[in-house]
Amino acid sequence: MAAPADPGNPRKPDAAILIAGPTASGKSALAMQVARRLHGTVINADTMQTYRDLRILTARPTEADEAQVPHALYGFRPAHQPGSVADWRLAALQAMAAAGTASRVPIVCGGTGLYFAALTQGLAEIPDPGAAARAEARALLAEIGPAALHKRLAAEDPQTASRLRPTDSQRLSRAWEVWRGTGVGLATWQAGPALPTAPYRFFAILLDPPRAALRAAITTRFDTMLAAGALQEVRALAAQNLDPNLPLMRAHGVPELLAHLRGELTLDEAAARAISATAAYTKRQATWFAHHPLAPENRTITSRICPSEQLPETILADMQHFMRSCVDARRSGP
Repeated sequence: MAAPADPGNPRKPDAAILIAGPTASGKSALAMQVARRLHGTVINADTMQTYRDLRILTARPTEADEAQVPHALYGFRPAHQPGSVADWRLAALQAMAAAGTASRVPIVCGGTGLYFAALTQGLAEIPDPGAAARAEARALLAEIGPAALHKRLAAEDPQTASRLRPTDSQRLSRAWEVWRGTGVGLATWQAGPALPTAPYRFFAILLDPPRAALRAAITTRFDTMLAAGALQEVRALAAQNLDPNLPLMRAHGVPELLAHLRGELTLDEAAARAISATAAYTKRQATWFAHHPLAPENRTITSRICPSEQLPETILADMQHFMRSCVDARRSGP
C-alpha cells in the first residue's frame, strides 16, 4: 500500500483513513479503535502534538497507546522550533508511505484543519522567506503586538490581511515574513500553482459531538491533565525562557498556567480560563470543518457521537468495505 513517489504514476492510488474534529472530541480514542480493527498506523495531524515538551497538556497518546499501535509524527519537534504546514505535509506523506510499506493502513488523526486541506487539496508552493524576514516578523510581533502588526500588514498586503484575524499572531507573523522575504503577499502565493493532492483515496470521519458533551469532556480532560502533572510540564517549559510568541507558548492551558505560576491567578481561576479558551477554540474548529470539505470527492461521514462513545459498528464495517474495495481495485488494474 505504499504511496507512489511520483503523483503522476498511473498506478491506482492507495487508501487512507482521516479522523478529524475539534479538541477533546475523542479523535485519539477512535484512531486507536480503528487502528486495531484495520491494522493501522496513527499519524498525527495536530500542530501542538508535534511538540515533545507538553505530552500531558497537549493530550498526546500515552506510552501505553504507542506500545499497542504504531504512531507517527507525535512529539518530534522541540518547543523552540516552529513548524509549517508544508513541513507537516512532507512528513505526513513519508509516514503514510512507511505505513504502507509495512502493510499497515495510514490513519491520519488530528484537529488542525489546514493539515488536512494540504493533504487532500494540495498546498501552494511558497519560497522560503529567509531567516532575516522571520526574525523581523517575530521582533515586530513582540514589539507592537498582533493588532498593530495586522494594521501594518493591511497597509502592505491588504489581500492577505483581510483573511486574518487581528488576534491570530502566528498567521500574522507568517504573512509578514512571506511578504518581507519574497516581496509577494501570502494570498498571492496561495492563489498560484499548488503542490498536488496526496495520491490516496480517503475514507474520512469528522467528529462533531454536541456542544454540551464537548464542553463537559474539555472540563474533565483538563482536570485529569492537572492531576497527571500538566502544571509541572508548564513550569519546565517556562524554565526554557522561550519567545512568548512561539506556537507552543500559546497552546491551550499554557498562558493560563503560566499566569498561575507568576501568582496572577489561582489554580482554579487558571483552569476555568483555560477550559473557556479551549471551548471557544473548538467552536472555531467546528466552523472551519463546516466550510472546508474534509476529503473532497471521497467518502466522508460526520458523526455526532459523544467523546466517550465508540464509533457504531455499521461505520466500521463500511470503512472495512472501502479498504477492501481499494485493495481490489489496485490489484485489478495498473
